[in-house]
Amino acid sequence: MRLRALLETEALGLRLLGGEDELDRSVRGVMTTDLRDPSRYLSGGELVLTGLAWRREPEDSERFVRILAAAGVAGLAAGEAELRSIPADLVQACARHRLPLFSVVEDVSFASITEHVVRQVSSERAGDLAAVVDRHRRLMTSGPTGGGPEVVLDLLGSDLDLRAWVLSPTGRPIAGSSLAGAGPELPPAVCAALAGEHLAAARTGRRGPHRVSAGGNTYSLFPISGGGRGAGRDIRETVLSDWLLAVEADAGDWSAERLDLLDGVTQLIAVERDRRDAARTVRRRLAQEVLELVQTGAQPTEIAARLRVAAPVLLPGLGTAPHWQVVVARVEWEGADAPGGPVAQALLEEILVDPESPGTEPSDRIAVAHLGDEAVALVPLRADGMGAAEDSPTASGGGLHAETLLATVREPLSRGLDDDGRVTFGVSAPVHSAEGLRGALEEARHARRVAAARPGRVCAAGHQELASHVLLLPFVPDDVRRAFTARLLDPLRDYDHRHRAELIPTLEAFLDCDGSWTRCATRLHLHVNTLRYRVGRIEQLTGRDLSRLEDKLDFFLALRMS
Repeated sequence: MRLRALLETEALGLRLLGGEDELDRSVRGVMTTDLRDPSRYLSGGELVLTGLAWRREPEDSERFVRILAAAGVAGLAAGEAELRSIPADLVQACARHRLPLFSVVEDVSFASITEHVVRQVSSERAGDLAAVVDRHRRLMTSGPTGGGPEVVLDLLGSDLDLRAWVLSPTGRPIAGSSLAGAGPELPPAVCAALAGEHLAAARTGRRGPHRVSAGGNTYSLFPISGGGRGAGRDIRETVLSDWLLAVEADAGDWSAERLDLLDGVTQLIAVERDRRDAARTVRRRLAQEVLELVQTGAQPTEIAARLRVAAPVLLPGLGTAPHWQVVVARVEWEGADAPGGPVAQALLEEILVDPESPGTEPSDRIAVAHLGDEAVALVPLRADGMGAAEDSPTASGGGLHAETLLATVREPLSRGLDDDGRVTFGVSAPVHSAEGLRGALEEARHARRVAAARPGRVCAAGHQELASHVLLLPFVPDDVRRAFTARLLDPLRDYDHRHRAELIPTLEAFLDCDGSWTRCATRLHLHVNTLRYRVGRIEQLTGRDLSRLEDKLDFFLALRMS
C-alpha cells in the first residue's frame, strides 16, 4: 500500500506535516517505538509510529530522523498526546531528510493504525503471492523447472510470514522452507503426531484444513491430492498415499481469500507429487519384470541379466553388483472388494525412502511392484557393506530389520487404518545373487504371514523369526492353544488365585534362567529353599518334572501361547 492511501483514510486521523512529494512510497509494515535508536528493529518500508518519549531536547529530533532515513522507512507518524503538538525541530529534520511526517490526533490509537496497515499489507501480499503461485504452477506443469515445493513454501514464509512443511502420510518431511531464519525443522514426534491427526481426520471425511495442537504449537493441516486421486474414489485407496501441508497457524479465522490461496498452494504441490510418481515408473517396471521372472521359475542367468539392467537405475554410482533384500506388504480393508496391491505399493515406496541415497529423488534406490493384493519391494544393499545411515530404513550391514521398518510409522498408520484396515510386512534376509531371490521372496511372504497372525493394525516380521518357535505358534488353531495352555497353566493360576503363591511368575523366571536355582533365586529375591518349594508345588499340581527338557519346553510354549 502507499502512504497516500493512509492519508486518504479519514478514520485514521492522520495529518500531513511534510513530505508531500514522497507520498507514493510503499508501506510494507508498521512499527511502534519510543527508542532513541530503533535501527536494529527496522528492515525498511515501515511506517514508524512514535509518541515522542525519546525527545528530550531539540537536537534529538535530527538524530532520530537520521536513523530512520538510513534504515529506509516509508514515513513517520507522531502522536500529539505527549506534547500536544509536533515540535518544529522534528518537522524541519524530516524535511531535511525527505521523510514524510504525519501527526496523529489524540483520540486515534496507534493500535487502530497498526491493525489497518497490517490488514491492508497482508491482503496485498496475498494477492501478489497468488500471482506468483499461479506463475509457478504454470512452470511446474510444463516441466520440472519450478524448483519443487520448497519454492512455494519459501514464498509463504517471505510474503505471508507462514512457516509451512509438506509431510508424507507417515510424517516424513518432504519439503520445508529453506529461507534463513525460517526456524528449526519439525521434531520427528511432531511430524508423526501431525500425520496421525491428518489421517484420522481424513478417515472421518472431514474437510480440511484441520486444526491440530502439537509440541506446544497450533498447526492447520491441508490435504494434498493430485492426479485425480480422491475424486470419486474410496478414501481407503488414497489415505495412505496422499501428502499434507502443515502450516504453523490457526486457519480458523482466515479470510476466504487466504484459504483459496492455500488451496492453490496444495494444488501446486500436487503437481510435484504427480511428477515424482511418474519418475518411479521405470523403477516399478524393472521391479515388475524381475519379480515375474522370479515367480515363473526363470533361470538364474536370465534373472541376473535383468538385475544388471536394474542395478544402475536403482543404485546409481554405487556399483553394479549389489546385494538384495525383499520386503512384502499387504493392506487389507474389511468389506473392500478392490485389490490392496496399489495401496501397499505406494505405502512401501513411502516407508522405504532412503534419505542418504544419491540422485535427485530421496527414494531412487527403491523399486516396488504389486502382484495381486501384495506389494513387493526390491531393496538394493551395497555389496561392499556400506550404505545408508544406521537408523535409515534401508541401512545396510545386517540389512533392513522389521522393527526398524515400523519404528516411526506405526502410530500414524494405525490412525489412517482406523478400525477397518490392517497392514502387514515381511522382510527377507539379504541375498547375494540372483539365485537367492526366489527364496528371499518366499521368505518375505512367510514372514508377512507370521505378522498377519499377530494382533494389531500394523505388524511386521523378519527372517530371523522364521527359524524360531515364533514361526509355529501363530498357526496353532485357537482351540488347540486354549486346551494346551489350560491343561498346563490353569492349575497354577487357580492355586495363585487362592493362595497368592506367585507360581506363574516363579515358573517364568525359572525357565528364563535356564533352570539355574541360584540365578533364579537371586532374581526373585528368594532363598533357594523357598524357590525349591515353589517348583515342587508346580510339579505336584501339573504332574510334570521340571528337570526334564520335554516338560520345560511344554511349559515354555504354554507361557508363550497364553
